[in-house]
Amino acid sequence: LEAAFLIFCKIYDEKRRFQPSPNGESYRRKFWVGVKEQNSDEGLKAISKRIKGIFEELKSDKLFSEVFDGNEQINLSDRGLAYIAGELAKYSFLEATVDVKGSAYETIVSNTLKQEAGQFFTPRNLIRCMVEMMDPDENMRVLDPACGSGGFLVIVLDHVRKKIAQRLHPDLTGLFLAEKYNSQEVNDRVKDYAERMIFGFDFDPDLKKAARMNMVMAGDGHANIFNVNSLDYPFGSRTDELEKIKQTIAHSVANGPDKELPHEFEDARGKFDLIFTNPPFGAKVEVDFEISKRYELGHNWSRDTYGNFVKGNASSSEAPEVLFIEQCYNLLKPGGRVAIVLPDGILGNPNTEYVRDWILKRFKVLASLDLPVETFLPQVGVQASVLFLQKKTDAERDAAVNGEDYEVFMAIAETVGKDRRGVPIYKRDEDGAELLFDSIKEVLLYDKNGNTKLNSRKIRVKKLDDDLLVIKEQYHKFLKSAVK
Repeated sequence: LEAAFLIFCKIYDEKRRFQPSPNGESYRRKFWVGVKEQNSDEGLKAISKRIKGIFEELKSDKLFSEVFDGNEQINLSDRGLAYIAGELAKYSFLEATVDVKGSAYETIVSNTLKQEAGQFFTPRNLIRCMVEMMDPDENMRVLDPACGSGGFLVIVLDHVRKKIAQRLHPDLTGLFLAEKYNSQEVNDRVKDYAERMIFGFDFDPDLKKAARMNMVMAGDGHANIFNVNSLDYPFGSRTDELEKIKQTIAHSVANGPDKELPHEFEDARGKFDLIFTNPPFGAKVEVDFEISKRYELGHNWSRDTYGNFVKGNASSSEAPEVLFIEQCYNLLKPGGRVAIVLPDGILGNPNTEYVRDWILKRFKVLASLDLPVETFLPQVGVQASVLFLQKKTDAERDAAVNGEDYEVFMAIAETVGKDRRGVPIYKRDEDGAELLFDSIKEVLLYDKNGNTKLNSRKIRVKKLDDDLLVIKEQYHKFLKSAVK
């Protein structure tokens, strides 16, 4: 993770330009590499001293101190450090998009993920599709109970950041609005939102730190990331983490829009408006019997003489993704929504019909999105779908006893912008030639007085062959037609 440490040094150095200096002097950037410095041992030592000094300074900063333990060190050789820092110095990380920063970060920490344990990164385009379909805002408490490196939480934060900027500057659009995304007033609101309303659980302590780092890289906010086994919650051996969750949830509710609402539990159960998750699944992922037997879906189910499913004895082994469905139900408020990635077997196999029956009795199905096998390749090849569900209220469950009739949005994504090797694929014509589309390239120019001017020119660009871009637009059209 030492490359990640250098990225954080670069981000910290960029942020310091906008922070007041204790002695009133302007901050002079320190993350730079002189051309001549790289040609002598003395110069290399100067680079190393300067940048390691930034690292020591940032570890004591309030924002970064919650990411680092304080004993981390940069152990790269002077020459290796100078080379990497020289490459990073060419770019502005504050101006880079969340997707660019996230992709860079995930590439660096990918060895932290244990794919043999069912963990792997959810592709950015799929995360953004799921988040934009659910459309979170400042008043929604959000959780990822299997957050990994925090991919969903970062995109939620970015989505809400854009909404905040639009609300504060309703008269601005395009690049003029984008210029405000990292303004101090927007950052303050984003930081407050993240600290109150965004939560992540993961059983891997290394990924807890990775998720916190990812959130800091995405913006000034950090989510409440906790190292707990979500399926064991609210029990488990990490009593210190359980107590922290209880305290932060209490603070969130006391300072949130739902403080007047009755809550059945004093912990995280029943507290979330939205859940986004891609839980670990597969035969290699085992759940302790003492945990699975607490769940209704951790039991064997059979039909009675009337054809209704009846719960039987506790199952000796149950797939974790099945139990995650029930735990998401437990963690959601009545009326809360979940977007969850699931293997296709749950939605189609005859032996998992009891799971589908359990879901239909407790949730309203909002949408179903079938994904191609390329979605998670080249990391892992799985046939999966995304299920979008809304937790029924008690009144809705009672009313559904006599049957239900409602429309469900269903879509099949045939392409996701890449092939099986992860190579981007673009829209082509019937002969297989890549198509070029008319587009407008816009750039904001600044004069010496700080005034801005929009400069634009026509260009021709390729477009990714990604059905997810169309599907999220069609879903919102579906919602509008349903309201009419």
